[in-house]
Amino acid sequence: MRTRPLKVALLGCGVVGSEVARIMTTHADDLTQRIGAPVELAGVAVRRPSKVREGVDPALITTDATALLKRGDIDIAIEVIGGIEPARGLITTAFEHGISVVSANKALLAQDGAALHAAAERHGRDLYYEAAVAGAIPLVRPMRESLAGDKINRVMGIVNGTTNFILDKMDSTGAGYQEALDEATALGYAEADPTADVEGYDAAAKAAILAGIAFHTRVRLDDVYREGMTEVSAADFASAKRMGCTIKLLAILERAADGESVTARVHPAMIPLSHPLASVREAYNAVFVEAEAAGRLMFYGPGAGGAPTASAVLGDLVAVARNKLAEATGPGESAYTQLPVSPMGDVVTRYHISLDVADKPGVLAQVATTFAEHGVSIDTVRQQGKDGEASLVVVTHRAPDAALSGTVEALRKLDTVRGVASIMRVEGE
Repeated sequence: MRTRPLKVALLGCGVVGSEVARIMTTHADDLTQRIGAPVELAGVAVRRPSKVREGVDPALITTDATALLKRGDIDIAIEVIGGIEPARGLITTAFEHGISVVSANKALLAQDGAALHAAAERHGRDLYYEAAVAGAIPLVRPMRESLAGDKINRVMGIVNGTTNFILDKMDSTGAGYQEALDEATALGYAEADPTADVEGYDAAAKAAILAGIAFHTRVRLDDVYREGMTEVSAADFASAKRMGCTIKLLAILERAADGESVTARVHPAMIPLSHPLASVREAYNAVFVEAEAAGRLMFYGPGAGGAPTASAVLGDLVAVARNKLAEATGPGESAYTQLPVSPMGDVVTRYHISLDVADKPGVLAQVATTFAEHGVSIDTVRQQGKDGEASLVVVTHRAPDAALSGTVEALRKLDTVRGVASIMRVEGE
């Protein structure tokens, strides 16, 4: 066993970084045995050096992350700063100075993953990022390595714990969106500004990363279709329950039937209660992977939080440290297929549409004709009426999203349609 330690620079020491430092200290002997050499926390770069960080030696604290990386004795950098800059520049600097990198930065990887992978390869260093997607759940490495010999056709999952907590509370207690959000905030699941979570930006970044791995092609954040969940209502859940469904914010990644393109999307959807994802409660994450040979696989666990995310970071640290000792690198980017990402309009899906209509003869026929004119077949219809007003709930068969969207726009123009109360896709069948 090598006695000279591998030196680690920790970039960022917030909730996740503090847990990484704590585990490196308390599990130092075990990590040494698993790696084959000691790992030593050699420096911690932060923005606010005066903040007390329990368990972190104050002598290790610095505000100059660049100088830490350039000092010449660092073997591995752990980046848990988040955001685009200065994280991007620091990771690039690390590679230039012969340092492998472990990152939890989903936003940066979704936006500039290709450039970072290229820099890592150019300098012969590792870039690992298990913690960037689904917290403690082993997902990136199984897809990148364990399923490397298989063909993944579809990935569908819940990859944001905050939104799942909110939707679960709306489903189980009948709470409205704002009430459920307030509870999530009080419990620490939601940030003071929850926009990144509830509008789907966080899930979209993770979707881009997973799509790139699953389909061996480059998928950027801008390629991912995104809808938030702020418009989901108690009425939507009532409709879902009547269909034997619940509602989840899903990341859905698919290879086209002809294998010539892929799609990546994030949006709320109704899924049958019989689907494994329907039973994912509270702030947990779960990802359902469909592969040609392996069949259907499900990965489940806590998707966020200091300790769970730190667990994924430390798993990558062990892998990168072992590679360092073996003078090797792990798998890099696999983008050989260069498949185009199709627009959302090409996606074939189902719709659940709730309309407010006039309660008079001929309305249903008029609505059905509109669907037919746009080539969309109706699966079921439910109508309720009272005092001249009525609600009409239509569930369609699968059709291109563009055709469904065109149908909705045409329905809005009918004089018998007072308004479109809600529109939601139906998945998981």
